[in-house]
Amino acid sequence: MMTTTDQQSITLLEKGHITSPKGFQAGGVHCGLRKTKLDFGWIHSDVPADAAGVYTLNAFRAAPLHVTKEAIDSNGKLQTIITNSAVANSCTGPLGEENAKDMQMLAAKKLQVHPFDVAVLSTGVIGVQLPMDEIKAGIQAMDQSVNYGPERFEQAILTTDTVTKHTAVSCVIDGKTITVGGAAKGSGMIHPNMATMLAYMTTDANVEQESLQTLLSDVTNDTYNMITVDGDSSTNDTVLLLANGAQKNEALNEKHPDWPLFKEAVRTVSETLAKKIAQDGEGATKLVAVHVLNAQSKSSARKVAKAVISSNLVKTAVYGADPNWGRIVCAVGYSEEPVDPNTVHVKLGETVVVDEGLPVAFDEDASKVYLGNDQVDITVDLNQGTESACAWGCDLTYQYVKINASYRT
Repeated sequence: MMTTTDQQSITLLEKGHITSPKGFQAGGVHCGLRKTKLDFGWIHSDVPADAAGVYTLNAFRAAPLHVTKEAIDSNGKLQTIITNSAVANSCTGPLGEENAKDMQMLAAKKLQVHPFDVAVLSTGVIGVQLPMDEIKAGIQAMDQSVNYGPERFEQAILTTDTVTKHTAVSCVIDGKTITVGGAAKGSGMIHPNMATMLAYMTTDANVEQESLQTLLSDVTNDTYNMITVDGDSSTNDTVLLLANGAQKNEALNEKHPDWPLFKEAVRTVSETLAKKIAQDGEGATKLVAVHVLNAQSKSSARKVAKAVISSNLVKTAVYGADPNWGRIVCAVGYSEEPVDPNTVHVKLGETVVVDEGLPVAFDEDASKVYLGNDQVDITVDLNQGTESACAWGCDLTYQYVKINASYRT
């Protein structure tokens, strides 16, 4: 089944997965890193694909990221991505680097591809060495048909996530039906700046590699980098995009007339996955969107939106259904962006609560009911320019503290 999005030329595939694009396979297996759940997954393209990646700016960048970046930098291509959960392989020193490279070499040998065509990603507890015997068992099981299926991959990459996250869209370019698919994991330690969050995207479009990298970086700034759960930027945050050219369209780049359409397809997948991560924040009960309008610059709009969505006081007010608009304007004020308090306008849903920096009489009981919804929109109009941005997050609950107080146990 398919439904058409607001962009009439982009179609949402209701059961879309990472393997919806032509020429991709994925799977997952339990190799022993976790007690019973799937913990090792992979994505494989029939042919080497043009690849792009963005990575965390955390100074303690995990060993797998170094291996993956080196692979993409070598020739701009990937054919296989392998991922383990439970152990992040971060802050693990030279042995961690060696283990990440061994994962790459073993997977390359198993699938008979070049080592630099293999990306390695890990997620889980920081500061723990990978149990390589279990990892090797997972790699050896990659060719067993019973372990294939995108749903198995999506399960294998999870940590504290409560649901899998996947989507796919299609559009027509050069008379070819181009598909973009994606999968992601993330629930805690979510405040990407690339940019624990991992996102994987695939497409059967033919795309020039440099243009693919530029596109991914641009889209990431408006999607993955605009979410937060708890303000913590992981050591392992990574987004990868593979384009294998299976549909044999004319090579896409910024000069192609359908480039905006393709970019919108990638953006749609990215935004959908980003919102799914925010909605599945550890202990969360609500998805919160902060819309900033009429800022002086795109950068300023983003920073103000992230300041509001990251505020623990705003997040707890949303959890308690308390229409305390003072916490919102406070966050706007400390965003360190140019703001004129006399022009700021704030809405909770459709209810105006602040106009020109001053409180407006409103029905608090009705606003409490609104804040009890599963999705909450906060709008901040700066009235200082023409740029806008949106950030997504969630409420902060007692359950978040409970989950993270016992994360390693």
